[in-house]
Amino acid sequence: MSHNPRLQRLKGLVRKETLQIIRDPSSIALAFVLPIILLFLFGYGVSLDARNIPLGIVVEQPDAATQSLSGSFEQSYYFSPHYFQTIQQAETALKFHQIQGIIWLKQNFARQLFSHTQAVIGVRVNGVDSNQANLTLGYIQGTWQDWLYRYARVQGVKLNIPIEAEPRVWFNPAVSSRMFLIPGVVAIIMTIIGSLLTAMVVAREWDRGTMEALLVTPLSNIEFIAGKIIPYFVLGMGSLAATVILAIWLFDVPFIGSVGILLVTGALFMLVSLAVGLLISVLSKNQFVAGQVAIVISFLPAFILSGFVFDIHSMPAAIQVITHIVPARYFVAILQSLFLAGNIWPIILTNTAELLILLLIFSRLVAKKTRKRLE
Repeated sequence: MSHNPRLQRLKGLVRKETLQIIRDPSSIALAFVLPIILLFLFGYGVSLDARNIPLGIVVEQPDAATQSLSGSFEQSYYFSPHYFQTIQQAETALKFHQIQGIIWLKQNFARQLFSHTQAVIGVRVNGVDSNQANLTLGYIQGTWQDWLYRYARVQGVKLNIPIEAEPRVWFNPAVSSRMFLIPGVVAIIMTIIGSLLTAMVVAREWDRGTMEALLVTPLSNIEFIAGKIIPYFVLGMGSLAATVILAIWLFDVPFIGSVGILLVTGALFMLVSLAVGLLISVLSKNQFVAGQVAIVISFLPAFILSGFVFDIHSMPAAIQVITHIVPARYFVAILQSLFLAGNIWPIILTNTAELLILLLIFSRLVAKKTRKRLE
């Protein structure tokens, strides 16, 4: 029975690369150990939420109203109150970063509260970290407004406020940054496996002097490229499955969308990452250089410019333009939709189309730059 020689050559190269992966502990570590570390790091160690903010409270004239308002800050899980006798003591603690903000309830606060004059609440916030400062100010405002409504009802006093907000939080009702970060970690992990590992495969052949042996074989360029990426594609999809299972099971991140869409878009993103890594490997011909280049042009942009941590719309216009060539940008959007919102087809189809365009571009570049020549 005759065998297809092209298929036999491809199977031989795939087997060679698979054995190389099995014998290389670093590849296994990057594929399975690093994802677990990243999940634990971003699941438990990294949080964009503000909790237990050390807050200084100064009450110049204690009474029922100031005691009630102070109690609202004590009961809030956003704050950890610290009481000071004078505003000078509180400001000193703020300078030494012992607290992050100050609530200053001045004299006659209760008497002015429901009179025609304004009751003044002094607020001081450490603005070194602007994001933390904005969060702290927002939490302070929300806490005292909530207290004001409740206290007015207890006192039987009507508040003349023309607007009453009825907030509804969609997709992430707990407003937990973990639910936002974990889906993005999946894209970062696949970027590492696709780009960082694949960036070594051709460069390794040059470093070890085995490229000459491959060049004299009847392998075509397509067979050579396919044989190099198939094992890493399987490795990446296995890592995707393991990461998603851990995210759902260990961190209770909801998954509302379709598993089939996740697999299709994940496979597409994996192929884009593999093409980027292979292009780096073909051009560099050196493992050390390939690794450094992969970190700079693949991993770091995926981490910073994909919307994984930093909002793209808050970036300067020129940087927003650059993000359009970062594949992780599109996969992060798909993952956040599938995990938290479900099958939002405009998001899925648009970002899938962008990934497909990038795949065609990078695949064309890899095919053009891959030559079976020594020079």
